[in-house]
Amino acid sequence: MSEIDDRFPPIGSYGFLSDCHTAALVSFAGSVEWLCMPRFDSPSAFAALLDRGAGHLTLRPRGVIVPISRRYEPGTLVIETTWVTDTGWVVVHDALTIAEWVTADGKGARPETDHESDRSLLRTMTCIDGEVEMEMECLPRFGYGLEGATWSGGELGEAVATADGTELRLTSDMELTLDGGAASGTLKLRENESGFCAVTWGEGGLGGPRSSPEALERLDSTEEFWRAWLRHGSFPDHPWRIHLQRSALVLKGLTYTPTGAIVAAPTTSLPETPGGERNWDYRFSWIRDSTFSLWALHTLGFDEEARDYMRFIVQVCKDHPDLQIMYGIGGEKKLTEQTLDHLDGYGGAKPVRIGNGAYDQRQNDVWGSLLDSVYLHEKALKGKGEPADRQLIRYQVEAAIDAWPSPDQGIWESRGEPQHYVSSKLMIWVAVDRGVRMARGLGFDEIADEWQAKADEFHAEILERGVRDGIFRQHYETDALDASLLLIPLLRFLPPDDPRLRATVDAIADDLTEHGLVLRYRVKETDDGLHGKEGTFLICSFWLVSALSEIGECERARELCERLLEAAGWLDLFAEELEADSGRHLGNFPQAFTHLALINAVSHVIADEEREDGGVTAVFSEMGGVRGGG
Repeated sequence: MSEIDDRFPPIGSYGFLSDCHTAALVSFAGSVEWLCMPRFDSPSAFAALLDRGAGHLTLRPRGVIVPISRRYEPGTLVIETTWVTDTGWVVVHDALTIAEWVTADGKGARPETDHESDRSLLRTMTCIDGEVEMEMECLPRFGYGLEGATWSGGELGEAVATADGTELRLTSDMELTLDGGAASGTLKLRENESGFCAVTWGEGGLGGPRSSPEALERLDSTEEFWRAWLRHGSFPDHPWRIHLQRSALVLKGLTYTPTGAIVAAPTTSLPETPGGERNWDYRFSWIRDSTFSLWALHTLGFDEEARDYMRFIVQVCKDHPDLQIMYGIGGEKKLTEQTLDHLDGYGGAKPVRIGNGAYDQRQNDVWGSLLDSVYLHEKALKGKGEPADRQLIRYQVEAAIDAWPSPDQGIWESRGEPQHYVSSKLMIWVAVDRGVRMARGLGFDEIADEWQAKADEFHAEILERGVRDGIFRQHYETDALDASLLLIPLLRFLPPDDPRLRATVDAIADDLTEHGLVLRYRVKETDDGLHGKEGTFLICSFWLVSALSEIGECERARELCERLLEAAGWLDLFAEELEADSGRHLGNFPQAFTHLALINAVSHVIADEEREDGGVTAVFSEMGGVRGGG
């Protein structure tokens, strides 16, 4: 088999696999081009996603590069690819397998959230008509492409690749050839015949399958895991239900089972600008995502995942009371950033980064995100969960109050000078406001009154210094707009009929968009410490859907939401950004925050359709999960 195509596939064309420990990305041409092991944030074994020579695992019919169809098996994170050749048809299934899992009651109910993975990437192939000759090439390059593999074995379809203590085991029913750092094989299949290949890592576990029937059995078990999990969600009977279910599967797939942490994305350094420098490592868990994550999980009925994620958030806060904006998926604090200069980057976009230098930035929105998520979690479970730690709540509210006078880097992690960003001020108000609500609920009226006075003071300052000409601005010293201001109606800072709120939403829709899609900000108006342009941010466009719904612009909200859903990647996945001119997906992929914002936006639109009184949206009370009003 020749080397993989030098051209990079479109970001939006990749398929996403997960076993809730790590992830893989598979190109439409049948090449696994991203796999880190054993965790999402571990070094890669396959990284052709970031450099065409950095490792891949390719499986496809001889002489064919483009399949005839590709989809997820319904209700799963298992990809089905159908190929047609001059001699026959073959169907390939790809999965990170989950062969041994148990249910909560042992009787076929929802799977437990703390399941183990096989530590195995499985690819099966079945000829459904005629005959097809399949080709496989496994060329790992460990340590983000630095270390070539030394192979041993090869007999009976088993071989081991090693480099500097790292080991990858290949099993297959193909006849293997080991040469030049690669293991390759061929297999001719006739109608109704099947074959497989699998790579496995780590100690313990089942190891790779030894036969095609065993491989198909593991595939069936993995599909059943995903379907059993999904059917315990709560989804409306609506044409857009499929988008909610796919987004729910993405969020589950981005969850690191041992801790409950949710990674922002499984990739690093996919560029926000083609060929540009805005390339970041997103394989960490952001506190900022917590509010939308908890809201989405509870709204869709996945309370156990919400509990696991909340435990992760609360634990890192207890271990390290002085909040960071992000943590490693095991709760790590230090996420030192470095560049991998030996990698050419996706489409030549350099540098490639691992780690994230923003981890120790000052971002004053973290307290609001944390305390809003605690508040929503307690509200959703209505006393059935673990009570929020009172000392944690008090410490974080007081920390938010102390932070009020200080500027920060803002929600977008600007690498320019700190400013008094309105969205950061808003989130400090949220922290104190939610603290007031929880304190009153616990009967601590005296401290609630004290905090309420602070919340009122902060509210007044935001309206005095953050609004000019009746429109909210990016920060106190500018007239620039910022898409983060769309959170104002979602966080109930002002009633939805307030003219300043409506004017801000309309201004962003009119003046901060390209072809109707929302930018974070105008880069020429914002000192973010970087160069080059960027695409429209999908989370911001979905926020606009929700904000339009909140102010009663239901038809505009639906039209924009419909357009965004049609812009999904090839397998209904979303990256961080969309290039407005071309519709290309940009940035890390798939992006948790985008799918979280999608769930919120679609929920708003469906709630608008189902509401008969013509009043304002109250999604928390209308979509299940979170009940009792917004």
